[in-house]
Amino acid sequence: MQQRLSLSRAARLVGVARGVLQQKIQMGQLRSFDGMVSVDDLMQLFPTARLERDIGFERVAKIQDESFGKRMRQHLLPSQEILSQRLFEQSRELGDLRAHLQRYHTLVVRLRERLNEYELGTREVAAAAAAKDMGAFLDAELEAVLGESAAPNPLEVMDDMLRVMSAHVVVHPSRHEFFVDGADTVLDAALRSGLAVNYGCSNGNCGLCKARVVSGQVQKVRHHDYVLSEAEKQQGYTLLCSNTAVGDLVIEALESLQPSDIPAQQIVGRVKAVQSLGDELMLLHLQTPRTNRLRFLAGQNLTLTSGAASAQLPIASCPCDDRNLQFHVLRNAEDGFAHKVFDSLKVGDAITLFGPWGDFVLRPDSPRSILFIAFDTGFAPIKSLLEHAMALELSEKLYLYWLATPPYGHYLANLCRSWTDALDNFTYVPIAAEHGDASELVRSVSADHADLNGFDIYVAGPDAFVNSATMSLLEQGFPRNQLSAAIV
Repeated sequence: MQQRLSLSRAARLVGVARGVLQQKIQMGQLRSFDGMVSVDDLMQLFPTARLERDIGFERVAKIQDESFGKRMRQHLLPSQEILSQRLFEQSRELGDLRAHLQRYHTLVVRLRERLNEYELGTREVAAAAAAKDMGAFLDAELEAVLGESAAPNPLEVMDDMLRVMSAHVVVHPSRHEFFVDGADTVLDAALRSGLAVNYGCSNGNCGLCKARVVSGQVQKVRHHDYVLSEAEKQQGYTLLCSNTAVGDLVIEALESLQPSDIPAQQIVGRVKAVQSLGDELMLLHLQTPRTNRLRFLAGQNLTLTSGAASAQLPIASCPCDDRNLQFHVLRNAEDGFAHKVFDSLKVGDAITLFGPWGDFVLRPDSPRSILFIAFDTGFAPIKSLLEHAMALELSEKLYLYWLATPPYGHYLANLCRSWTDALDNFTYVPIAAEHGDASELVRSVSADHADLNGFDIYVAGPDAFVNSATMSLLEQGFPRNQLSAAIV
């Protein structure tokens, strides 16, 4: 029987995005069996896959490097206890397999004996000849099997290794999947994979990340003060922020799919860095306390306050790293907060964060490709959406059209080019112009794509640009429910 793998595990083994395999299945190049693919089909489709790129082997190689200290080893590998439990589970599976093989061997031996008895005991010549012929066939097949010395399938070996290094998690009812690597909790791993599972303090106090374990086993790796009731324990509930996965896991957990699912929060963060993105633009990097991280959806805004100065700015980073928040701050003599960022803010200063706000977010589980249109610093919320889409490993095509005018320019062009190099499904189209002509840009986009109705379109920039682009798209008959806009 052929070994079958989930799409997420198969994608990780051959070093491609999950979406690439989904596209292969849609094109008929890869067979799918209830969402699973066979190892043999995978090897035929990716015969030259660089298996050493897999995260498990990369990490083992790093661990073997003597220059890595204890802290790095703890970050890259699960704890010794978790490793031992995963190895124990694999050993138990191996024991079951050996027992099955022994039973099959016994069955074959008894079948051979019965054929011998029948051949000797029957008086019918034809029946005796048939029994003899069947015995010869059985002997030949056994000899061929026992004489084989073929190398094991490398993908099967890799899969066994990956199961020791990381655990595969499926979330019900969404069927979203992710991997728990290293010493991550289930919550940390889910967020890093772009999933918006419910949580609050992320420190074991509030119980909002409570989820039910459907199958598999978890183990507590962090202290928590929240007390589960006996009824909750009996039903299999656990705290995702305090437990890791021992092995493959299926959980029932709530996910935030729309802005109304996210409560308003007030958090005091600290300035991690203030870096220039150009003469008129600053990158403000804030970090929240480890025990009070910010829940938000990609593309949303926050109100930032420092003393008497405040501003509402789009978050320019991914929710998959909810402690580290980035903002692109434009110089403005009339904006007290921008003045502070450019002239007086320093590392360690406190900033009060309030929010998040806005509904400029990805449409959950939309099957359409995505087209982003940004004008100047409208790239900030677009960057958040793009990074979130990448974390989710969407199979759809992603296009970024970035219109920039001096003096700002394409201030993170190198980042966009790196995405182009790393991703097969991402296309970056930089456009430089003296003025932000949204209508002309929309005509250019329409010329590049025969049917814009096959896209979800996200537009971000100044008021006049957004309104003009929106009007131009609607006049062409683009569906309003597939269009999102943010004024920056």
